[in-house]
Order: sequence, then C-alpha cells, then structure tokens
Amino acid sequence: MSILDQRKLIESIHPFELLSSVSLDNLMSKIDIAYYPNNTLLISASISSIAFYIIIKGSVTEYINDEVHNVYSSGDSFDADALIYGNTKGKFVVAEDLICYEIKKDDFLDLMQNKKVQSYFLQDFVSRHQQLKDYDLNSELSGFLISRVCDIFLHNACVVASDESIYNSLLKQEELKAKVIIVKESDSYGIVTDSDLRERMLLNKISTDEKIATIASQGLITIDINDFLFNALLLMTHNEIKRVIVMDNGKIAGVLEQLDLLSYFANHSHLVAVQIDKAVNIDDLKNLQSDLKNLIVTLRAKGVKARYISKLVSTLNLKIYKKIFEMCVDDSLQNQCALIVMGSEGRDEQSLKTDQDNALIIKDGADTELFVQPMIKLNTYLLELGFPKCSGNTMVSNEFWRRSVESYKSLIDSWIDNMSDDSVQNLSIFLDAKCVAGNNGLFEELNEYFFTVFQSRDDLLAHIAKAVLNFETPLSVFSGFVLEKDDENRLDLKKGGLFALVHGVRTLALKSRVKETNTIERIKELNNLGVIDKTFATELIESFDTLSSIRLKAMLDAKTFDEGNYINPEILNKIQRDLLKDCFKIVNKFKKFMSYHFNLNMVL
Repeated sequence: MSILDQRKLIESIHPFELLSSVSLDNLMSKIDIAYYPNNTLLISASISSIAFYIIIKGSVTEYINDEVHNVYSSGDSFDADALIYGNTKGKFVVAEDLICYEIKKDDFLDLMQNKKVQSYFLQDFVSRHQQLKDYDLNSELSGFLISRVCDIFLHNACVVASDESIYNSLLKQEELKAKVIIVKESDSYGIVTDSDLRERMLLNKISTDEKIATIASQGLITIDINDFLFNALLLMTHNEIKRVIVMDNGKIAGVLEQLDLLSYFANHSHLVAVQIDKAVNIDDLKNLQSDLKNLIVTLRAKGVKARYISKLVSTLNLKIYKKIFEMCVDDSLQNQCALIVMGSEGRDEQSLKTDQDNALIIKDGADTELFVQPMIKLNTYLLELGFPKCSGNTMVSNEFWRRSVESYKSLIDSWIDNMSDDSVQNLSIFLDAKCVAGNNGLFEELNEYFFTVFQSRDDLLAHIAKAVLNFETPLSVFSGFVLEKDDENRLDLKKGGLFALVHGVRTLALKSRVKETNTIERIKELNNLGVIDKTFATELIESFDTLSSIRLKAMLDAKTFDEGNYINPEILNKIQRDLLKDCFKIVNKFKKFMSYHFNLNMVL
C-alpha cells in the first residue's frame, strides 16, 4: 500500500478526516504497521491495550463474557475505550491473520487534545451510544421478565445410577456432551460437577472404579420447565450456583446453564451455534429451525442492519451444512471431495432460507459413484430442514453438479464456448461459490482456473455483464414506482433492484480478480482498486443494504416462499418509500456505469 493509499485509509476513518493537514502529516509519521497471527490475544482485562488499531487486512473478534460482541474487519478500528479508560470488560482476539496500523497509546492520547477528536471519542460515544445501550437493556429486560424456561436451550442431562462406577459415568457424560453428572438415588438426586471431580476424587486419590455416589453432592436444586427465566436467575444468584436442573412433570428435562441464561437475550446466535455443534443426528438440527427464525426477528427488532443479520445467519447455515456433510459422508471420503454452496449462501447474504444452490467437487481419480448415495442423503436432509429445492436443480443430488475437478474445468470451458443464457447463468452461479466442507484445496484449484480463463477476456465479461439489463428498474421518469398489476400492485425487489447490483458487482469482481464473494466486500475491494470511487461505492452499499432490509421484512411477512421478493410500497412509511426511490435511482446509475464500462450497447 502506497503512502497516498495509507493516508486515504486514515482519512476515511472518522474522526481523523477532521484533522488539519499538518496534524494528519504528524500522525502519519507516528503510525506503525504490525502483524499478528491468528488467535493472538490483543487486549483483555489482564492485558492492557498498547495502541489504537486500524485494520488493513484480517479480522478481530471482540468477546464480552465469552460471547461474540463485535467483529472488526478491513477498515475498522478499535479500541479507544481501552486506551482512554485504561481497562476493558472484553477481550479482543485475532480471528484471521491481522495486518494493521498502530497508533501508540501516548500518541493517541495526544490526539485526544484535539477538541474534534475528543468530542467523537468521549462526548459522542458516551452520550449517543449510551442512550442506545439503555434502550437495548430495557428492551431485553422486558422480554426477559416474560420468557419461560421452556423457551431456552437446555443441555443434555447425564443421569446415572448411584452404584455406577466413576469411570463409566464419565464415559456417558462424554457421549452426551453433558456439563454435569446427575446421580439417581432411591428417592432423590445428587450431582457431580467439575469441582467435585477435582476436589473429591483427584485430590483424595479416589479410584475411578469407585461408585459415582461417593463423590456426589446432595441437595439438587431444580426449577420447573414452565417457570420464568427471571426466577431461574434469582435461584442461581441466591444459591451461588452456575446451573439448575429443569424438571418436567417430575422428570428431568435438561440442565439450564448460567452462561446460556445470561446470553439468551443478548445474542441468540451463541445458543444456536452451540446446538449445531452438539447435534448428533438430523432431528437435533430440526429443532433449531424455529430458533434461527426467532434470531432473525430479534436482531431485526433491535435495529441490526440486514447485511449483518445475513452474515450471521449465513454463518450458522454453513455450520449446518458442515454438520450434515459430516453425518452423510464417511470419514475416509471427506478429504476426497469439497462441498460448495453458491448463490446467496455463497455470498453470505442469506437470511431466511432460499432455494438450494450447492455442488460437489470430487478429487480427480476418485470413484464418483461412492458419492452418489451420500449426496442424495445430504440433499434429503437439507429438504427436511426447510432448505427449499432449487427450481433449476442446482443441487448435489443432481449428477450434473457432482463431478471431478477436471470435469468441472471442461464444463467451464463448454459454458464459455457457447455463452448461451443458461451458460451465463451457470457461470454467474459458480462465481459466488464457497467451500463449506471437505477438501478446500479442490475448490481453490477450480476457483483459480475459473478466474484465469477470464483474464483479459473483456468480450466474455461483457456478455455476462449484459444480464444487469435483463429487468427494468421499477421507477418511472417522474420518480414514481412502476407496479405490477398482475401481482396486486406490488414490485419485485429482487428483479427490480438487488439482481442488478449483485450481478453487476460480481462481474466487476471477476474482471478485477476480486475473490471475495460477499457483495459489500466486493464493492469495498473494487473501491480500493480504483474501479469505483468512494462516493459511488458508499451509495451502492447503502442502496444494497436498504433493499436487503426491505426485502427481509417482506420475507418475514410473506405467507409463501415466492411472495418474499414482493413489496407493496403503500405499506411503507414516507421515509421508507423515499429511501426505496433513492435506491432505485442508484440502481439506474449503476446500470449506466456498467453499460459504459463494458460497452454493453455493442453486445448482441
């Protein structure tokens, strides 16, 4: 990155653009570039912050109480509070190898003498953000007071007889992935926690052949499954315990952990992820589907942007894909293939489930017949979990999308040779591909081949780009909405706006060898490469985000899958309608940009 590019990056971060030229020059002379490998702990309660970090490449995850609080990526900065106040309640861990700028602590505190900088990091943060925090807290507490134990995830209960050996009890605990062991006596229950194992068995040198009852604590504390979560919290607080046993009509239903209770209304994603990891069969995953939709509704109600909701939900869905892959494909075959997802799943832009777009890449020389039944089973499982069947049959159960690396290369060549509408569509679908399970190297090889064959082939790129003009933008010359009378005076958000943005951006990404698949990340990278300027990039991002947000609302309100793309502007308030019109204006501006960039008027 050149000195000029470094300066532009710093200026793009508020409030540094407010500095005078002299102050900015002084700051640039003091900034260092640093590298931190994956899993490096940068800041925590016990590790003081040494600098203000600005990310060039990589990502950092912020945890509070072991719950993901924020994820910082390229262009993001952190953590002013740790420098200003000298402490932090969270911890910052490198999630992807980090290259960043560092403004050392003393230099940052010197910057704080600038009133404009000080106003942002102190007054603006405290006054503006504290109000939002208070609002969130009040919203969460109101839900907390009416939610019941049956609404939350319960851990498996490992129940053993009192005369069972410690060793066999531990085996059962490991099998169930349970947190504690519950010991059934003749007319009561005991409990064995990690503390009991450490203090009563290890320190007293008790053999694992002894009965589990010898190390169990008595006086099991329980709560009814229909009781309020607030009462569970009071019970834990009063008894100074980290878990309670949940009873349903006199029988043990599961174990409620304090960490899950405290995080329940802070971020459901943690609990969903835990359940995915613990799943051992398809029925376990089926039970998650309502939790996923509740997560979307909760995050949207809290004002979380649609693109962040989509990233989070896509990440959880990809974990589900990986789990199903492991259930269906034998261990000996997993390294001989790569499961890829395409479309909105590959772009990390899926919120509610859309139709499947997946394929299997098989290692050259491997017997493709070995993967037939596992992929049919995988597809069946996805259908059972509510992932709709692809209308174009782009699924691993279809032999067409289940082939070797060399066979895919030949397929890509054939698509390029004829460039029919179907071929262009297939090329576009594949351009959004992402490996979710198996041997990622197989996908990387194929992806590199894909980008290489398009290098310096503007003629092919123009044919692909022309699809941005396939659908009219539903906005008249007088800035009124053009509605479809056959569809109850509604407009199609996907065809009318989102498709042009997504497809145009991915075509530009292909031309510039940008291998990011997410639309917004592609836009940012195209801006970095100078393909589009910062103002236009910002307009595209905001338009994409607004259209996605409105579409998400439509999908949540829709009674059927097909209705999710349609919206009647009359149900939107004036501000939303104005925003939607502005988005469509940007879509039209982008279509003109694409037409000029690829000379689309010359493409037959």
